[in-house]
This record gives sequence, structure tokens and C-alpha cells, in this order.
Amino acid sequence: MKKVLVIVAAGMMIGAIGASYARLPAAPAKTDAEKAAEADKASAAKAKEAAELGKAQDKAVANYKKHKK
Repeated sequence: MKKVLVIVAAGMMIGAIGASYARLPAAPAKTDAEKAAEADKASAAKAKEAAELGKAQDKAVANYKKHKK
């Protein structure tokens, strides 16, 4: 009985190791519309980050000038 359990456990380990080395299929190529949408989204995010950075810098300058001795 123990021999059968050892064989089953070994088989499961071999299967798990084999599955961990399996390769996934390549992702489908993006269409031009998807690429354009992704570029628009990236540029909008970059503009938003630049605006937030400007606000933070203005706030830091105002705080510096307010508390300058």
C-alpha cells in the first residue's frame, strides 16, 4: 500500500514539474486601433502626472516662502 502511495506521489510531482515548464501561447498581435488607444492613454497619463508635479512644486515653493526666516 505504501509503495502505491509513493508511486502516485512521485507521479504527481513529475506532473507538477512538467506543468511548470509548459509554455503559454504567444499573445495575439495588437491592432492599429489598440496601439493608438494605448498611446493616447499613455500620453493622457503623462500629462496628468506633469500637472500634478507642477502643483506639488508650486505648493512646495509657497510653503518655503511662507516659512522662510
